[in-house]
Amino acid sequence: MKYIPTGNMMVALPCLRESDAAIENFTFLHMASKGMIDVRGTDEEPLIKPFFEINGEKFAMANLSWSRIGDWIPSFSGTVGTMDSLIIEGIILAPVDERGFGVKISITNMGKERADAGLGLHLCWAKTLHSVNEDKEILGAKHCYRSNWNESYVFDLRLGLPLFSFAPMCVEASNVSEVLAPDMNGLEENENLRLKILRKAALQASETLTLTVFFGLGYEEVAAATSAKEMLRQGWDYEYENTLNWLLQRTYPIKDKKISKIYHENLFFCLFYALGVTLDTEELVSVTSRSSRYYVSAAYWDRDSLLWAFPAILAADKMLAREMLLYVFGRQRRNIGVHSRFIDGTVLEPGFELDELMAPIIALNRYIEATKDNEILEKADLIEGISLILAKLTERKHPEIPLFSTFLQPTDDEIVYPYLTYNNALVWFGLTAIKKLYPGCYKFPAAPEEIKDAIWANCVKEINGKKRFAWSLDLKGNFDVYDEPPGSLLLLPYYGFLEPDHPVYAATAEHIRSADYEYSFAGNPIAEIGCPHAPHPWILSIANSLLCGYEETAFNHLRLTEMDNGIACESVDEKTGECTTGAAFATCAGFLCHAIHSVFEKEKDACQDNDLGSGKARSNNAE
Repeated sequence: MKYIPTGNMMVALPCLRESDAAIENFTFLHMASKGMIDVRGTDEEPLIKPFFEINGEKFAMANLSWSRIGDWIPSFSGTVGTMDSLIIEGIILAPVDERGFGVKISITNMGKERADAGLGLHLCWAKTLHSVNEDKEILGAKHCYRSNWNESYVFDLRLGLPLFSFAPMCVEASNVSEVLAPDMNGLEENENLRLKILRKAALQASETLTLTVFFGLGYEEVAAATSAKEMLRQGWDYEYENTLNWLLQRTYPIKDKKISKIYHENLFFCLFYALGVTLDTEELVSVTSRSSRYYVSAAYWDRDSLLWAFPAILAADKMLAREMLLYVFGRQRRNIGVHSRFIDGTVLEPGFELDELMAPIIALNRYIEATKDNEILEKADLIEGISLILAKLTERKHPEIPLFSTFLQPTDDEIVYPYLTYNNALVWFGLTAIKKLYPGCYKFPAAPEEIKDAIWANCVKEINGKKRFAWSLDLKGNFDVYDEPPGSLLLLPYYGFLEPDHPVYAATAEHIRSADYEYSFAGNPIAEIGCPHAPHPWILSIANSLLCGYEETAFNHLRLTEMDNGIACESVDEKTGECTTGAAFATCAGFLCHAIHSVFEKEKDACQDNDLGSGKARSNNAE
């Protein structure tokens, strides 16, 4: 099944089906529930499904083709069954700054004869899930009732008090032929709730029939109904243009159409699925993915959000990046460095990770370099957060050597040896950044220069006659040779630890990429790196390659990857490029965009340098 996800900061539509334009579910974040609420239909009856009728008989949609308007808004066209003269079209719009989404469908009679046509939406609300990595059904009372607030039906789930409510409103309400909802009398508590909205008309040649329905979301009846009414009052055209302008303002010019498409679809997927606003507290939070299809959805990781998603978010929307940092140093501050957390900052999965401890500092440094917003450095949450990071870092220092241990690797898997080369390079980078951002304000467990010297002295090993970086070591003589895409040794030049032509790095990279390395897929169409966590080429590996000097081969690999219907996933098949693990991986989508953006920015800088050089040469000749 192929899906075309869309959404805004409040509502995500992760399972919009290509086959029949059905919306299987919508999701939203809920702070009191510590995660995501997932509203669903059944396997046989999706939550919302468009349908088309001719002379009262339903026909399947045929010849469906899809596109994304503005690289994000899904749009489809097709025909009614085999009747090529009856053209159907649809747009699924999640307007920015709104609590809800809209579905607009139409049918046009391109034939010469009159057609008695109908079109509508069938809704089936079967269950509601609580999602944080795993899905659990929420047992409560579902309700459907007429409301004076939208002159239609409202749905809500109550656990004593309301948990949430959603409400449809038809733009063409006065011309809708049927709105059929269940009779709630005698309805079993967990029975599916259904709604049918139908509009009919006799279409002459070249006439079009349209149905537009906005779905509002809220805490209870009034909030949901007025959310829909707000979109209706603003009008479809306004919401459409406003959203399109928002997307346009965050685009980045890339001449290569294929790469541009990959970049922008993944950028907007990152913006709307790695971030979201909670329904109950209206706070911006950061998560791995708001898609129910990602296997560890709706939870927070410092590494995923700040090392992978944050750079792309910063390039697209600096104010959003600022708000994200305030969330990290606010709600998430207490448990920075712990494996994973709920969106309220409490511990989900315990276990210390050194790369995650350093991630907030690396993101903050990147933000200051991009914005020069020194005011944020004076905020109490940031000052306290950095003090806490340094205190935790001190606890991980070896008693004699200025290297720092971790319990989990960047894949979140348990270590072989506690001192990772890559992680300690992040410590060096992070402490160098603090020294620059807060000169003389903090006492470090070790000077950055000492850490760098310790890495060179302890983490470089002679292996098969060549000096290379070890992956991890115990500082007692034991080490292992290994690499993994979520925290690769290939990124050492990216973090400025050394130059890419350094012989130790060159030997390390050569080994990792060679057919001799167990998790290299050298010789395959997608010749990137995997690891035991997912033994196929990782999309993060393609991003790593883009960032460390393998642009040409990495772009070739990227062009061959189907991924998750164009959206970044964890790993792909080395031959076909199709998703093998981790569909709908929003923070990975961000890192892929960042890598693409970095390549084109580097090329732009090179062109500018050449232009300046040429100008200088002309000036000298003129003199």
